[in-house]
Amino acid sequence: MPRAVLDETAIHPSIRARIAAHESAIVKEVQAAVASNAVVVVGMAANPFPKKACKALDAAGIPYRYLQYGSYFSAWRSRNALKMWTGWPTLPMVFVKGMLVGGATDLQALIDSGEIKALLA
Repeated sequence: MPRAVLDETAIHPSIRARIAAHESAIVKEVQAAVASNAVVVVGMAANPFPKKACKALDAAGIPYRYLQYGSYFSAWRSRNALKMWTGWPTLPMVFVKGMLVGGATDLQALIDSGEIKALLA
């Protein structure tokens, strides 16, 4: 599934480093969490959908790591870097064994179908 991403050759060399470094700390933090936890939920305060994802995991007895970045009024630039990295436009971002599986509704479907158990095996 190729996703349209601007080719590096179409970016002037003088700005490539700035693009690569833009909000890289948050991306590295999420990458580290995804590498060291079977399930990671990335969310934000005051958004009901990350809470739904966490409740679904709690109800299923599945341990997870929750990372929260700001609210509707803060940290949007940091969250935007995560959206550009993953291509996923909303929060939460749920990762299972390193794979982005979508948001709260997608997670609930995996739990309901039992597929999450296979992904975690």
